[in-house]
Order: sequence, then C-alpha cells, then structure tokens
Amino acid sequence: MGVELRRATAAHGPASPPGPPSAAELLTIETDRPAPENPRSVEPRGTSEVVSQRVSVLVADDHPLFRDGISRAVRERPDLELIAEAADGRQALELIRSLRPDVAVVDLSLPGLDGIGVINAVRRDGLPTRVLVLSAAIDGAIVHKAVSTGAAGYLSKSASRPEVCDAVAAVARGELVLEPALQAGLLAEVQARGVQDERPVLTAREREILALMAEGMSAPAMGERLYLSPATVKTHMSHMYEKLGVSDRAACVAEAMRRGLLE
Repeated sequence: MGVELRRATAAHGPASPPGPPSAAELLTIETDRPAPENPRSVEPRGTSEVVSQRVSVLVADDHPLFRDGISRAVRERPDLELIAEAADGRQALELIRSLRPDVAVVDLSLPGLDGIGVINAVRRDGLPTRVLVLSAAIDGAIVHKAVSTGAAGYLSKSASRPEVCDAVAAVARGELVLEPALQAGLLAEVQARGVQDERPVLTAREREILALMAEGMSAPAMGERLYLSPATVKTHMSHMYEKLGVSDRAACVAEAMRRGLLE
C-alpha cells in the first residue's frame, strides 16, 4: 500500500503567512481506509463559514485532570463535538458501541480493559469509530502494536491541545496520524518484525475451547459442553499451546488476551 506524508493543518481559522514548519507539526499518512460515513462539511454563508456537521468525539483517560483538559479543548473547537467521557476501558467500549462517535481519543493504560483491548474490540466488531491513541508510552513496539491492531493515530501526551484537536479532525477525514517523534521508532520496529502479524490462526473449535478455558472449565466439562471426549479437548489445547508458545492453560489464556484473541 503506497503512502504519502504531508503536514496536517488546522481545520479552522484564517490562513497565516508561510514559514518554516515547527517540530510540533503533525505528519499524516494518507491511506486507503474509508472516511467516516458522514464527514464534516463546511458551507459558506456570507463572509464566514458555518460547520454543517461536527465530528463527534469520545475521550477516555483514567486521569481526571488530563481527561478534563482534552475534553475542554474539544469543546472549544467549532468543528468538534464532545459527546462522552470515560474513565476506564470497559466503559469506553460500552459508550463507543452505544453512541458510535466518529473518533475516540483513548489512553493505552486504561483500567478494566486497556487501550489495545478497546482498539481490538472496535475492529473486531466492525464499529465505525476511529481510535486515536493519546499515551505517555512512546516505545516503538507499543506504537507498532497499537497501529497494527487498528489505531487510526498515535500521539504522545506531550502533544499540545491544538495538536490533539487537529489530529482528531485528520483521523475523522480518514487519515492515519503519527507524531513525528514516534515515526523513527515505529519504522525500526516494523523493520525488526518484518511486518509479521502476531496473531496465530486458531480453528473455530480451538476458539470455542479457548473461550471455555477462560471461564475456568476443566477438560471433561468442556468435552461435555462440546460433545467431545476429554482426550480430544486436550489435543486441541496442546495445539493452541504450540501456536501461542506457552506450556499450560493459564499462560495460554493470558497470552490469548495479550494478543487480542480474548476480550
């Protein structure tokens, strides 16, 4: 897939004289991802512009002061509309499912269900919301994990409020936004991994057994539920252990959750 790098500019305000780009400017990567069903549009009225439809936004962060700061910045933008806030991952996912915001600004270190879990669920369920990660974590491996899972953008928490709002608007237009300081680390991680997908292919039966394992059921109980012999259940479990690189059921469930195979 070809990519094109360009600077993302604010979606409002008068044009300013050209000048050298600042280090804080965001770079966006144009992708072939579809834009939201109802993109924001602007209609002229006299000498001013009137926003006909604003980008709906959810903000999820477990730090009240930081969450309030981002929410306030969103409220102050005429092209954005704050529709919900969440303090943990499960609440954020419930609100995304019920309200279908255009963009969800999500921290990775959320309690209950972390940001990666939220991103994975949004993609798995085919929800139209695009997720913009706003995190203190800037390691290349973490950025890679978020983007490969389905994040539409990634900013560090050192980004300014206007930069965050500009990124929200860009993500809503269907762009992938990455802070310049994070790009080198992401590129190094992609090269190191060879762009390999971490997710092993599990059969439908293995997924059924995995879900029952997560509920704490024994092999005989799983066999009774699925009309299989305990020996057959254990064979499927052994295949999953091999695919996930683990040696016991507890590690299997934990690794499956880490890789997004279980919510």
